[in-house]
Amino acid sequence: MEDISHLKHTPLRALHLSLGARMVPFAGYEMPVQYPDGVMKEHLHTRTAAGLFDVSHMGQVIVRPKSGKIEDAALALEKLVPVDVLGLGEGRQRYAIFTNTEGGILDDLMIANRGDHLFLVVNAACKDADFEHLKKGLSDSCEVTMLDDRALIALQGPHAEAVLGELWADVSAMRFMDVAEADLHDVTCIISRSGYTGEDGFEISIPSISAADVTQRLLEHPDVKPIGLGARDSLRLEAGLCLYGNDIDTTTTPVEGAIEWAMQKARRAGGAREGGFPGADRILGQFAQGASRRRVGLKPEGRAPVRGGANLFADTEGKTLVGKVTSGGFGPTVDGPIAMGYVDATHTDNGATVYAEVRGKYLPVVVTALPFVKQTYKR
Repeated sequence: MEDISHLKHTPLRALHLSLGARMVPFAGYEMPVQYPDGVMKEHLHTRTAAGLFDVSHMGQVIVRPKSGKIEDAALALEKLVPVDVLGLGEGRQRYAIFTNTEGGILDDLMIANRGDHLFLVVNAACKDADFEHLKKGLSDSCEVTMLDDRALIALQGPHAEAVLGELWADVSAMRFMDVAEADLHDVTCIISRSGYTGEDGFEISIPSISAADVTQRLLEHPDVKPIGLGARDSLRLEAGLCLYGNDIDTTTTPVEGAIEWAMQKARRAGGAREGGFPGADRILGQFAQGASRRRVGLKPEGRAPVRGGANLFADTEGKTLVGKVTSGGFGPTVDGPIAMGYVDATHTDNGATVYAEVRGKYLPVVVTALPFVKQTYKR
């Protein structure tokens, strides 16, 4: 048995155990990978009703301008991210990335404008490094605080609005990437209409002391079931969403990773605040000239899954290497194997066939547009 005594726990650990969760190490935490229903049923339940995820291992960070002007915090943060933070309206949230001087991705994150401060959610495995990165980059103009006293849950699926609407009627007015404060069972929470499944849904930041109570009450709704990391991974893969450390990392740029949509016009060439972020020369150069490789969707022919790490070749003999799979598995909604990965620019056209090396065989894989399952965000 693996020693897990060194792992951190979220405020919901006791609840997970009471629900029969199988716990595994993940990003330094002991986390539920699945519950008794199993990954397949959890995945399909999220697509048809509402799934509840514990994402309390993520980092929650406050960036507060010393001047009291939110514009100062936005402009300071723009020195670290290639996105338009200044143009982010109050009560709105935006996907962002930290880049390094080579244009590689240090982490992806969410940024919300809360009026007098910015509220950031960063990945669990990167949160300590991200916190130091923020303090180093922003300490002259901002106070940077890691919130260690809050949990974070995600309620995802087509019934999510109706479920949350029983606790807070105004939820129906929220649109994708809206952020608001509301009381759920007399507990003040920060709610964003977002998530990482491709479904409509919400992420809810809750004071740790009240997290188990609020979560338990949501789970009492007949449409809601607890969902583990296993289904979270298959859901985000079907939705064509990157997992940091697998699909994007310090060796990939936003253009290579096909997430240049996250860079608004203001930060691109000719924009009002062109460049000014780490790696700008390389990233903007790839905007203009293209990158030598790109992340694409991959649909293996047949039923055999192709896992992350598999090499991709232009031929059935494995002579010409053209890429690598970064994430792969079975897509329950599409009822077949799916994957994503990087291929040379000459093989990025939809419909192109490459060959994945799986146990000494070269299996045909078709380059496919992402996502595999249509996203249903409420816009």
